[in-house]
Amino acid sequence: MMRKILTIFGTRPEAIKLAPIVRELSRYPKAFKSIVGVTGQHDKLLKQVLSLFDIHPSFNLKVMQKNQHLTKLTASILMKIGRMLEDVRPDIILIQGDTTTVFATALAAFYQKIMIGHVEAGLRTEDKYQPFPEEINRRLTDHMSDIFFAPTEVNRLNLLKNGIPNGQIYVTGNTVVDALLKICSSKDVPKIKGLADINKKMVLITAHRRENFGEPLKNIFEAIRKIAEIYEGIQFIYPVHPNPNVYSPAHNILSGLENMHLIAPVNYLSFVYLMKKAYLILSDSGGVQEEAPTLKKPLLVLRNKTERPEVIEAGGAKLVGTDQSKIISEVTRLIEDKDYYNKMTNIVNPYGDGTAAKKIVKVLQERL
Repeated sequence: MMRKILTIFGTRPEAIKLAPIVRELSRYPKAFKSIVGVTGQHDKLLKQVLSLFDIHPSFNLKVMQKNQHLTKLTASILMKIGRMLEDVRPDIILIQGDTTTVFATALAAFYQKIMIGHVEAGLRTEDKYQPFPEEINRRLTDHMSDIFFAPTEVNRLNLLKNGIPNGQIYVTGNTVVDALLKICSSKDVPKIKGLADINKKMVLITAHRRENFGEPLKNIFEAIRKIAEIYEGIQFIYPVHPNPNVYSPAHNILSGLENMHLIAPVNYLSFVYLMKKAYLILSDSGGVQEEAPTLKKPLLVLRNKTERPEVIEAGGAKLVGTDQSKIISEVTRLIEDKDYYNKMTNIVNPYGDGTAAKKIVKVLQERL
């Protein structure tokens, strides 16, 4: 019997990580009717990924509104997804990660007693406000789900601690590695507006997390400015998130330096290109913590806690938080100490070998 699988996502990271699964499902047209729906929690950024991976959603709920409150966003997704599920009636929904789209979709599916497959299940910081609101989103989603695709053994153990039966958990690696390796195979050199001389030594920056809004982001930017002033021969490239809580302090603090390039957000192909070219990466992103070790790039994590301890333990990344002195000290060491730098690049990737999507679809074949 053909099973109907509805894959739902709303943000760029979700789309990137679910694209390999959507592609793998398409290889089994007799077994699965694969349908894609998007909430549009990200709008322009999401469209870039859909085009890059040639994904054509059947639904776009277009919930995106400028600077909208989490309460309104959650309620909007819950209502619209609920109506979508009533129309489609899938055998299972697939969701990925910990966004508001993921939580609201899981709740809507739970209300209608539809099976839920949670990709990237079991990540934890054990601090409900870090990251915010993602930590609670993923905990609640895990407790509503039925099949759990855990990227690592650490994630599996977290799920067991939460009372999830072992027989429902599958350790698969992370699908971002699948997506990243596919993009890296492309020989296209993207054109990036406002880009500096990419052949010079370059530090790539991403910073946008909600829990860092305010003083933490200001501390991060002040530290980066001081580093850029010291190392005038190094290029600093920062695709600035459009959220005014990020955009305004970034431009207020970082503008005016010849080697500081504040550029518009880039598509995923361009971002991968920048990561490959970077000497090191500074980021508060979750996905970058998985992408950097895949590309053998040292990463300094601009957060106080991480739900991805595997890369820290493997030695490919270091948690530096938002403390100015610590950020400056660690960046300086990576620039000045070649042995330290090489040690951070020479690790085994804890997030898999790029076969996560195949493993997930195989589980779906067996379980459905």
